[in-house]
Amino acid sequence: MIERVIDGVRWIPGKDRFLPDSHMYVIGKDGSEDFSLVDCGLMEMGSYKLDEVESAGIALKHVKRIIMTHTHIDHVGCLPEILQAIPHAEVWVHKDEAVYLERGDDRIVFGNQMFESVIRSQYEVPKDLFAIKVHRKLEGGELLSLGGLPFKVIHLPGHSIGSIGLFNEEHRLFMSGDTLYADGAIGRYDLVSADPIQLKQSLEIVAGLNVDILLPCHNRIVRSGAAIMVKNTVLQWGPLLAS
Repeated sequence: MIERVIDGVRWIPGKDRFLPDSHMYVIGKDGSEDFSLVDCGLMEMGSYKLDEVESAGIALKHVKRIIMTHTHIDHVGCLPEILQAIPHAEVWVHKDEAVYLERGDDRIVFGNQMFESVIRSQYEVPKDLFAIKVHRKLEGGELLSLGGLPFKVIHLPGHSIGSIGLFNEEHRLFMSGDTLYADGAIGRYDLVSADPIQLKQSLEIVAGLNVDILLPCHNRIVRSGAAIMVKNTVLQWGPLLAS
C-alpha cells in the first residue's frame, strides 16, 4: 500500500518473493504534474507498483522519469514492464552502469552466476530484456529539481559500481538504495562490480549527511532520528570492510 512519507515523497513497499523486491519511491508534490519513480522491482511487479501510483491519484502521463539507484535484478527486473506502460518516461542511471544497460550486458543485473541460474529457473528472461536506453547518465553531484523538491545525487560505489543515493537537505531525507539499510545492515559487496573498500568510503559519506529520514530499498524505513543508526552502522562495518 502506498504511503506518504513527507509532502512530495511516497513509499510503495516491495513484495518479496523468493528474492527481495525493491521498494519504489515516488517523488513529486501534488498538482506538480512532474513525478519521478525511484527504482522498480522484480519481474512481474510492474503492474502492482503502477496500480499503487495511480491509487494515489497520480496519472501515469505525469510520470516523467525513472531513476535507478542501481541496476540489480530486484530493482530493474520490472523496468521493461513499466516502460511498456509509460513509454514516454526517461530512464536515469549512473553512467558507470548505464554503459552496461545500453550494450545489453546483464552481468551487473544478475550479480553473479548463482543468482542468474536462480532467476532463469523461475522466470523466462528473453535475450536483451535488459538492453535499455538511458536518457540521462548521472555522475554524482547533480542538483535535481523533482516535482517541487530538490535532491542531490550522491555517487556511492561499493554495492555496485554505479550505486547512487538521493539526498534532500531540507528534510535530511536520504534514499540510500542498497548501500545502507535500517538496523545495522548494508548491501552485499560480493557481486559483479562490487568493492568493499569503495563501500566503506561510501558509508562514510552517508554518515556525514546527518540523515534524519532514511529510505532504503528493502526492509523498514526510518521516518525520523536515523542519524545515530547510520553512524553506528558505519562504525560497525568499517573495520570489516577494510580487512
